[in-house]
Amino acid sequence: MAWTDRHCRVFHRMISRQVLLYTEMVTAPALVLGGALRLLDFSPEEQPVALQLGGSDPAQLAKATALGAAHGYGEINLNLGCPSDRVQSGRFGAVLMTEPDLVRACLERMQEASTAEVTVKCRIGVDDQVVEDSLPEFLSMIERTGVNRIIIHARKAWLQGLSPKENRDIPPLDYDLVFRMKQMFPGLHLSLNGGVAHLSDACVHLEAGCDGVMIGRAAYQTPYEILARADCEVFRSSTAQPHEAQSIAEQMIPYMEAHLQQGGRLHQITRHMFGLFSGQPGARHWRRRLSELGAQQNAQIADYRLLLEERVALSKRQEELDLI
Repeated sequence: MAWTDRHCRVFHRMISRQVLLYTEMVTAPALVLGGALRLLDFSPEEQPVALQLGGSDPAQLAKATALGAAHGYGEINLNLGCPSDRVQSGRFGAVLMTEPDLVRACLERMQEASTAEVTVKCRIGVDDQVVEDSLPEFLSMIERTGVNRIIIHARKAWLQGLSPKENRDIPPLDYDLVFRMKQMFPGLHLSLNGGVAHLSDACVHLEAGCDGVMIGRAAYQTPYEILARADCEVFRSSTAQPHEAQSIAEQMIPYMEAHLQQGGRLHQITRHMFGLFSGQPGARHWRRRLSELGAQQNAQIADYRLLLEERVALSKRQEELDLI
């Protein structure tokens, strides 16, 4: 939430044409009761993109699903994995893994509300659940509703005692359990999530039998490293030659110009681009100068173009030093 907004997704789509992008989690009450339909906005160039919903009221989720489908989302994903205090207080996210009957009702109503595909993102379990028993029961319940695509974060969520940040790192990963679930439920499309830091790691999981891999933080922090070769290495596209990171930075300019013309700020887009050159010459300079640019209230495209020129010059100097 507050990270993979529509500007971030346009940027990521510039790097890969085929990976499936997800929105930040949007709560059903915000759409149905608050009328915050702006949260559903996305650009056509983002496709394929899925809408991720949070909620626990079957009627609200049905309405939110219908709204999402009407806005053009082909997939509506119910988040059953978020462990934050705010999410728990709203009775949705990972806490719902303790209420399978309510989850079943939510999924059934969501599927009745539109023809968009309904999917689920969950954890392997929560708190003191014996995941070897509770997870198969939970997946079996989901399968009976007709939902067949599930993303499993291979960590427990400890709703008591750990912060949301700690829940992303401290509970141990159990990839083997996810693979056992794939063997137990061959008819389900199961994607693995959690701790995947490199595209090569994702490829290993896919080769081992997972139907998909979801990458969150690493795709945000090092987007070029994760996404640039995904089309050819994961999707086997023979025509998908990755663009250079510099080219991606330049291709963002028309989108930036349109955003500025609509009254937006450059920082709303560039804040998602700090990791574009991660691991490449001039990456530190890029991050520092992009941060300085973001601090300017009236930063313009000319300022951004100047930064691109600086990066090219710095990269050339680095290449000359390497040759010497």
